[in-house]
Amino acid sequence: MQRNDGRAPDEIRPVNFELNVAPYASGSVLVSMGNTQVICAVTIEEAVPRWMKEQGVTGGWLTAEYSMLPYSTQPRKPRDISKGRIDGRSVEIQRLIGRSLRAVVDLEKLGARTIWVDCDVLQADGGTRTTAITGSSLALAIACRKLVREKKLDTAPMLKLVGAISAGVLEGQAIVDLNYDEDKLVAVDFNLVATEDSEFVEVQSSGEEATFTGSQLDEMVALGRNGISALIGAQRAVLARIMVTPPD
Repeated sequence: MQRNDGRAPDEIRPVNFELNVAPYASGSVLVSMGNTQVICAVTIEEAVPRWMKEQGVTGGWLTAEYSMLPYSTQPRKPRDISKGRIDGRSVEIQRLIGRSLRAVVDLEKLGARTIWVDCDVLQADGGTRTTAITGSSLALAIACRKLVREKKLDTAPMLKLVGAISAGVLEGQAIVDLNYDEDKLVAVDFNLVATEDSEFVEVQSSGEEATFTGSQLDEMVALGRNGISALIGAQRAVLARIMVTPPD
């Protein structure tokens, strides 16, 4: 099967991480997956939400916000504030990002702090939610290292790296890392979030006015796991480099 950008069915788009794009954040990354670009920035606040205090919940908290900038799509996407509310898709995605990152953070070890993860889509060409999770994982790892470097914690509260990727079934063939044109055409839509040791955080799969078989699901899971392995390898390479040259 020939994909519209020439990739093989099991081939992910080129990935790139540009660090320190938001100087006031504790960790920030501009992540690119092909033509999809997302800024992921982590800010650490020395306080916890009021509900934690009221309910006597110990440790810290992590929450995420996601938005698509107006010029990230064609036609222009109006800002949520112009509609007076966050659209349902954005709410769903930011909850997914938060769940994915909380799964790999020891919130007790974090202490009475709140980690804010802000994801802003600069350019959308499919896979914005999965790209945001992958970029946020690296930004969070950098921010947690900074906590240790500043002697606020003895060890980093982030336990594992996490990555995410999309897959789907197009013309009967399972493919990984969909661009926008493919995403519009697939009969099955699939997103996978997994840790660096291949444990699943979340699996989302639905037929787009179609059904799919167990073997197709297995194919998408296998493609997704291989894709996430490559993404986490790219994250590790960046972290290894900045161990030699610290990002700040």
